[in-house]
Amino acid sequence: MNQKAIELLEFDQVRARLASFCGFSASKELAAALEPTPDASLVRHRLALTTEAVRVLDLSPNLSVGGARDVRPAVERARRGGLLDASELLAIRATVASARTLRAAIGRLDTVAPNLAAIARRMSDLPHLENEIGRCLGEAGDVLDSASPELARLRAEVRAAHQRLLDRLHDLVHGGAYRHALQEPLITVREGRYVVPVRSDARGQLRGLIHDQSASGQTVYVEPFETVELGNRWRQLQLAEAREVERIMRALSSLVAAHADALVTTVEALAEIDFQLAKARLAAVQRAVEPEVESGPETPGRRGMFLSNARHPLLSGPVVPITIRLGDDFTVMVITGPNTGGKTVALKTAGLLTLMAQAGLHVPADPGSRIHVFADVLADIGDEQSIEQNLSTFSSHMRNVVEIVRVAGADTLVLLDEVGAGTDPSEGSALARAVLQHLLERGAWVIATTHYTELKAFAHDVPGMTNASVEFDPETLAPTYRLQIGLPGRSNALAIAARLGLDPTVLARARTLVGEGQVQVESLLAGINAERQRLDELAAALDRERRELQRLRADLEQRLARIEEERQEILRQARREAAAELADLRAQLRRASAILQRGDHRLEEVRAASRALEVAGRSAFGRPAPGSGVPRLPSVPTAATATPLAAGDWVRIASLGKPGQVVTLDEDGSTAEVRVGNFKLRVGTHDLEPLGNEVPGEMPAVPAGPGILSPERRHVPESQIDLRGWRADQVIPELERYLNDACMAGLPSVRIIHGKGSGVLRQVVREYLATSGFVERFEPADPREGGDGVTVAYLAV
Repeated sequence: MNQKAIELLEFDQVRARLASFCGFSASKELAAALEPTPDASLVRHRLALTTEAVRVLDLSPNLSVGGARDVRPAVERARRGGLLDASELLAIRATVASARTLRAAIGRLDTVAPNLAAIARRMSDLPHLENEIGRCLGEAGDVLDSASPELARLRAEVRAAHQRLLDRLHDLVHGGAYRHALQEPLITVREGRYVVPVRSDARGQLRGLIHDQSASGQTVYVEPFETVELGNRWRQLQLAEAREVERIMRALSSLVAAHADALVTTVEALAEIDFQLAKARLAAVQRAVEPEVESGPETPGRRGMFLSNARHPLLSGPVVPITIRLGDDFTVMVITGPNTGGKTVALKTAGLLTLMAQAGLHVPADPGSRIHVFADVLADIGDEQSIEQNLSTFSSHMRNVVEIVRVAGADTLVLLDEVGAGTDPSEGSALARAVLQHLLERGAWVIATTHYTELKAFAHDVPGMTNASVEFDPETLAPTYRLQIGLPGRSNALAIAARLGLDPTVLARARTLVGEGQVQVESLLAGINAERQRLDELAAALDRERRELQRLRADLEQRLARIEEERQEILRQARREAAAELADLRAQLRRASAILQRGDHRLEEVRAASRALEVAGRSAFGRPAPGSGVPRLPSVPTAATATPLAAGDWVRIASLGKPGQVVTLDEDGSTAEVRVGNFKLRVGTHDLEPLGNEVPGEMPAVPAGPGILSPERRHVPESQIDLRGWRADQVIPELERYLNDACMAGLPSVRIIHGKGSGVLRQVVREYLATSGFVERFEPADPREGGDGVTVAYLAV
C-alpha cells in the first residue's frame, strides 16, 4: 500500500492508539508493524479474528496475558550457552504460566473463537520448566535452599562458620585482655574480613592483620590472628556456595535452551492473542463494528463502499457522523461546500476507515457498513509547499497528482483535497475536470473536494460521477458537518455577508456582478436543500413512529404472554382443585358402595354421590373424565328376583331398563346370558326382573352405547388403542369390544392409532366408525398429536 497515503491519512496514530491497549512489548511490536493489505481473503480473516476477540472479551472482560514478557532475547542467549540471571528466569516462568492460563481460558471458548483457539494451541505447556524455576528461585530472585541438597548443606555450614567467627570476635572485644587497646568495643568489616578497631599507639598489644586505618590515622582495623583461620573457613564456604549457585543457574539456563523453540513460539502466540484483544478493546472504545467486505471490480452484485454514520476515529469530543456511499452507480464523488465545513474530514474518514478495515480493524460506523478492498489507496491532502525546494502550493499538489494519474487504475481509491486549487480558477477548474475524467476512465474510485463551481455541473452531467456537499446553516453561520450525497454545495458567501450586516446596496451590486444565472442556481439549490431537509425530518419522524410501534408491539406481546401464562396457571390451579374434589367424591362413593354391598339399601344416597361425581368430572374437565374410575353400582336385589329363572324366560335388566330373553344360566344360577336385541349380555341374576307372562312384542335392536357392558372385562380401558400392524380383518372385532368397554367406562372420547401408511387401515377404521352406534362423531387428531395417523372418536353419552 502507498506509504504516503498511509502517512497523510494518519494511520500511524491509529497504530499508536492500538499499541496502547497491548499488554507487553511483543504485541506492541505487532501493533506498530500493522499494515493494510489488498488481499481480500486476508482482510476477512483479520476482521474475523477481531470479531472473535470482541466475543471473548464480552464473555471474559478481564482476560489478558497477565505477567507475560517478551523473553525471546533471553531465550536466544540461553540457546547460545549464555548464563541467565534470576530476573530473566523469573520472567520466563511468568510467561509460561500466563500462556498456560490464557490457553485454558480461550480453549473453553473454542466454539465462539475457533481462530483464536487455534493460535492458543500453538502455545506450549512447559510444566517441568515452570516448576523447576519455581523450585529453585524465590519471588525476589534469590536462589532457594531447596534448589539442591548440596546448596542446603553448604549454606548450613556457612551459617555455622559465620557464627563461630562472630562468637570468637565477641569474646575478644568484650574480654578484659584487649579492652585498653581497642578504640571502641565493636566488630566491623573491611575488605570482606571481620576486624576490630585498635588504637594506633596500642596496635602492638593485639597481634593480627591490618586491613585499613581511619582518616586521622588514630585507628587501625585489625583482624586478630586468632580469627584468621575462622574467617578463611567462612570465606571458603561462601565461595563453595557461590559455585553451587552458579551451577544451578547454568542448569536452569540449559533447561531454557532445551525448550528454546517452544518458548519462542509461545511468546509469538501470546503476542498474537494480546494483539487481537487490543484490537477488540480499541473497537469497544470507538464503538466500532465489523464491516462487510467486498472486493474485485467484477464482484457479482457489487454494491460498493457504504459507511453508515461513520466517525473519524481520531477526532475528540462530540463527532457528527456522516454516511459515505461510493461505487454502486457512481465511482467519482465531488464534495463542495464552505471552508471548515467538513469536506476534508469526510475525505479522510473514507480513506482512514478503508485502511483500518483492510488492516483488520473494526470501523467506527453503524452495523451494516460495507468496505471495498482496494489494491491501493492514493491521496493528495493538505498544503505541502516547500521554500527549500522552491515549491508553491500548486506545484506541490501537482507533483502528487502527476504520480497519482500515473499509477491509479481499477480498484484504486484516490482522495484529492482541493483538486486544481492554488492557481488561476479557470485553468485550475479545467485541469481538475480533466484529471477526474481521466481517473474515471481508468476505473479508479475517487473522492475529491473543491470550491470550483464548474465542477458541480461537470459532476452532475458525467455518468459515473455525483455531487455531494457539506451542510452549512446560514442562520447560525456555522457548518453542520453533515454530508449530503447527490446535492452540490452552495457558496453561502452572500448569505453570510448579509447575516453579518453588509450594506444592502453592496450586496445588491454583488448579486448583479455574480450574474442572474448564478443567483438562480443558488436559489434553486437553496430550495432543494430546504425540501431535502423537510423530507429528512419527515423520514426521521416516520422512523421514530416505526420504532414506537415496534416498542408497543413488543410490549403488547409481552403482556399477552403474561396473560396467557396467568390463564394457564388459573386453569392448572382449577384442575388441581377439581382433581382434589373429585378424589374426595370417589372416596365417598367407594364407601357408599361398600355399605351397599354389605346389605345397606340406601341406594338413593349412593346414586346421589354417583351423580355428584359425574357433575364434578364434567365441570373439571368439560366432559366425563377419561378413566375417572367411577365404580359400577351393584343392583339392589328385588323380590322379583327371588323366583328361579330358566332359559327362555323374559326378563327386564334393572340397571338398563331393557327387556331381554334368558339364553343360558350358570350352574350356580348367579349369572345369566341374556339376548337384548342383536346383543348377548352376561348379567348377574340379581339385576334381572322376571316379566312372567308379560311377553314383550318384537324387541327392537338395542343401540349399542355406554349402557351396554359385557361384564367379562370389568377394568377401565385405556383412552387410546394402537392398531398399527394389525390386519384389516382383525380390526373390527377388537375395535367393537374396545368401544363397548370405553362406553361403559364413561370415556368421553378415545384415540384410535392406525398410522398413515397406505391408508387402508385408516379407511377400515373410519368406515366402521361411521356406522357404529358407540360413536357420535369422529375426526383426525391435531397435527401435533398424530394428525391423519390418529382418529379421535367421541362416544355416545
